[in-house]
Amino acid sequence: MQPFRNAICKINSKPVLRRLLAGAFVVALSAAPVLHAQGPYHVVDTWKIGGEGGWDYLNVDPAAHLLYLTHGPRVEVIDTNTGKSVGAITGLKGTHGVVFDEEGKYGYISDGRANAVVVFDRHTFSVVTSIPAGTNPDGIAYEPVTKTVWAFNGRSGDTTVIDTAQQKVVATIKLDGRPEFPQADGRGNVFANIEDKNELQKLDAKTLTAVAVWPLTGCDSPSGLAVDREHHRLFSVCDGKKMVVTDSDSGKILATPAIGDGPDAAGYDAKNQLAFSSNGEGNLSIIDAGSTDYRMLQSVPTHRGARTMAFDPNTGRVYLVAAEYGPAPAATTDNPRPRPAIVPGSFMVLVVGR
Repeated sequence: MQPFRNAICKINSKPVLRRLLAGAFVVALSAAPVLHAQGPYHVVDTWKIGGEGGWDYLNVDPAAHLLYLTHGPRVEVIDTNTGKSVGAITGLKGTHGVVFDEEGKYGYISDGRANAVVVFDRHTFSVVTSIPAGTNPDGIAYEPVTKTVWAFNGRSGDTTVIDTAQQKVVATIKLDGRPEFPQADGRGNVFANIEDKNELQKLDAKTLTAVAVWPLTGCDSPSGLAVDREHHRLFSVCDGKKMVVTDSDSGKILATPAIGDGPDAAGYDAKNQLAFSSNGEGNLSIIDAGSTDYRMLQSVPTHRGARTMAFDPNTGRVYLVAAEYGPAPAATTDNPRPRPAIVPGSFMVLVVGR
């Protein structure tokens, strides 16, 4: 034991301690650039898209490096490597959302004003067919187990289920209220926020039935929804600067972290366990979904009105859409809160990364 005691004495001596501490300091300094390189999120690029009219949801096709933006009567297609337009799906009436099949062949657009789901070829961007849906299809999801597309109809309060093999409607399921954004969990379940009831509804894609309705306590007007498929969690963003985290198996609320004001979309980064909320007041909230307290890690300044988003799992970047606004028109009895007009040609994509 004597040699071991001598070794301890040498380590406890002041010169040796100073050398050890100095070495640790050098190691810490060498690690610092790595941490800094990951750094905080910020707007790394802005892509000018142009055109006129409003917008709604957007979605990334990560394998093809393409970003699809619903933009009034058309869907813009942007190369995520260059930020340049590579095409558009046109001849539509009022677009809301876009989803894709797993085969890389077709995409599906909820065309609210046409009360239809429009099928397009992902190689040519040409329209293949138009499938009648309910009234004002808005949020839309692809369910991979049954290979079905689910269009959630805002005004008729139901969901239209489309078999992608036949490109035809196989069911219309009545919901508990007015649906907002949906998500599929990859296990044969589809979930949707019920905006007017402050609820979360669960549907079984195999039996084509509504199986549960869960209250979103503390949430007002839930809109955007993201899913963590591995840990079975759902992230609903709400008015009142709240996100509600729900266990997708039990419906139990796990947390209600604070977010920015005026959200309309959410996203989830499975690799880093981060949940995102894009907020109309002009920021992106980033929540630590890997911690038990679900704390907000960062509020990234974006652009007023940038309240919808898409997350790219290949690059870890978040895409948001926005535009410049002119002055609001004078209030009238019929329209006491008029919205400011969008400046023509100012439509843009904000790229957030680190």
